[in-house]
Amino acid sequence: MSQAQANPSPNSSGTSHTAIGRFPIPALDDLPEDIRTRILAVQEKSGFIPNVFLVLAHRPDEFRAFFAYHDALMDKPGNLSKAEREMIVVATSNANQCQYCVVAHGAILRIRAKNPLIADQVAINYRKADLTQRQKAMLDFAMKVSASAYAVGDEDMATLKQHGFNDEDVWDISAIAAFFGLSNRMANVTSMRPNDEFYSMGR
Repeated sequence: MSQAQANPSPNSSGTSHTAIGRFPIPALDDLPEDIRTRILAVQEKSGFIPNVFLVLAHRPDEFRAFFAYHDALMDKPGNLSKAEREMIVVATSNANQCQYCVVAHGAILRIRAKNPLIADQVAINYRKADLTQRQKAMLDFAMKVSASAYAVGDEDMATLKQHGFNDEDVWDISAIAAFFGLSNRMANVTSMRPNDEFYSMGR
């Protein structure tokens, strides 16, 4: 039996189906209390446990660090709306061919933007999506950070400032694109499977 076959995914009803990753998935009862509490809180709010929580719980210290940085970037106040932060995740995750992040954050984007079409548009080709010029400039920069951060220069900062972004906004865009570059790569290496529930959320 393969590693993936040996680790079926528990769903909200406690039954099992297709494996959610290629590394061992710990049982909830075996996890440290703080991680188990967080996962159960997410389950209570969402009605299911997003597979990213279960896959990353394989390494508790890294789980804590990952979600602490995630929350610092995605939940903070600022000039970027929560929907715009999700746009960055969806666009760059598509460029990195991360199925999990496109599907999961696409669902969150549909909800936060209150728009059932926007996530699909951004994932396929954000340049043709129903976005403002400001948002397209934001995503142009995020894509550059994701793919070729070495090429970022003062002219990029000037362009963003022309669209109303300040230095802190530029940091936010950069950090989200960079952080989800890590997330995308780990999701792909672990063969993280999107939950079925994500596909219908916000539609």
